[in-house]
Amino acid sequence: MADKALKIARAGNGRRPVLLAIAGDSAAGKTTLTEGLVKALGQDRCVSICVDDYHRYDREERKELPFTALHPDCNYIDIMEQHLQLLATGQPILKPAYDHATGKLARPQLVAPNDFVIVEGLLPLYTKLSRACFDVTVYLNPPEVVRRNWKIQRDMGKRGYSEEQVNAELERREPESEEFIRPQAKYADIVVRFSPIAGRDDPPDTPLSAELMLRPTIQHPDLNGVLVPTLHQAVHLKLERDSDGRPVDTLHVHGYAPPEESQTVEKAIWSLLGEPGDAPKSLGQLGPDKRSEPLAITQLLLLYHLLDNHQ
Repeated sequence: MADKALKIARAGNGRRPVLLAIAGDSAAGKTTLTEGLVKALGQDRCVSICVDDYHRYDREERKELPFTALHPDCNYIDIMEQHLQLLATGQPILKPAYDHATGKLARPQLVAPNDFVIVEGLLPLYTKLSRACFDVTVYLNPPEVVRRNWKIQRDMGKRGYSEEQVNAELERREPESEEFIRPQAKYADIVVRFSPIAGRDDPPDTPLSAELMLRPTIQHPDLNGVLVPTLHQAVHLKLERDSDGRPVDTLHVHGYAPPEESQTVEKAIWSLLGEPGDAPKSLGQLGPDKRSEPLAITQLLLLYHLLDNHQ
């Protein structure tokens, strides 16, 4: 199905799910962002898939190849496109599975779309047809030094690599990150950057701040009730320049702000959603005893877009 035909088909389907794409390089924070959203919405309403499961080759086979898992030729892009189209029109798929712990291809999994489908991975925005499947698109763009540290910590802690092995793989992947992964940022409705603030000497346990580039490709929530002087230490909006030179609003969410001020921001955004009760406690969680207010605020804004698109 062509991308325009898919958009027409989705527009005429009143019971279709809402699809959110979260793209980014390896260890950019995609899974952390996704897990909080799934828990907030509930697994009875939301399902997530990782398009890295569409690898053509297992880890051992890739050792003999001239490219890495980031290269489109290392992935079944055409099957990914077919499956995204099916999910976008409310149909189930038999999704491939890749075990990141063992590096082996596993048994396919049946995935039936719920009200919301979150698709995360390296290449969800790589083709025009795949992009047409989504209601909202996000690209995670942390500074390289932050992403590399995250990848070293993850791959050493969860996948058994040495630091030298991780650094070697990062260097091997760099040309393909530049050619195939980072260009997807230009197709995102929201570009999110978690990073420390330059020039500040904050304590080591200070949460990373967040910058959210809010492109006018979708309708963003009215934040006038949030962007007030009393909450300026937690959030503020700046008019900046996009990569193409066009002006764009960027929301700055400060990790150093007092938690109670950030929580006031969260309550104000949650009120825009019209949902009962308090905001889900799963938002902003980095572990059993660690929370990031900038992450929670980022997830709340994405929740707004998911619920706003729900018919």
